[in-house]
Amino acid sequence: MPHTHTVLRSVNLPGERVCVDLFRRPDGTYGFEEYRREPEDGRGWFVIGHHGHRVFDSEAAALAAARREVAWLDGTLG
Repeated sequence: MPHTHTVLRSVNLPGERVCVDLFRRPDGTYGFEEYRREPEDGRGWFVIGHHGHRVFDSEAAALAAARREVAWLDGTLG
């Protein structure tokens, strides 16, 4: 089944091997997920955080949870 989430913001760790996406679902709820990729492995991004099932009422709430749970994220947002 294809993803129908709309990515609102994608934040990459320097080196662009790890990122966090903040997204909106078709039902109007929000979430986030952490991914990793290896550039030499052409298969793309892989879920590593397993946060995508969590549901938030706002983008701000999803971002706050991501900042608490993804150790490197807060330092990249300033």
